[in-house]
Amino acid sequence: MTLADEPCEACSSDDDPLTPEEYEPYLADVRSDVWQVVDAHHLTGNYEFDDFRDALEFTYEVGELAEEEWHHPDIELSWGAVEIRMWTHKIDGLHKTDFVMAARMDRIYEAYEPED
Repeated sequence: MTLADEPCEACSSDDDPLTPEEYEPYLADVRSDVWQVVDAHHLTGNYEFDDFRDALEFTYEVGELAEEEWHHPDIELSWGAVEIRMWTHKIDGLHKTDFVMAARMDRIYEAYEPED
């Protein structure tokens, strides 16, 4: 089972955010050319597109995923690009679910990725 196939499990406010040592293995399952951890606090993903339409449709699909899982990222849409910032607000840091969502977004992106 890949990370994208794992369930998005809600955390409790008693959980601690993941440490770099704890989240490091999850980084191997998300696109290194898209995602980075910022300040050991949140994930930032930068996706590139051939045009505005593809970026918009990808944003819509990510929004549908967020609603399904009740895990909502910050999304910035611009011509040919979508930036996503994600962390678990309940614990003000990273949780495994953030990485599961990132892996699922990577899977969605496969249909939109520009050809070189």
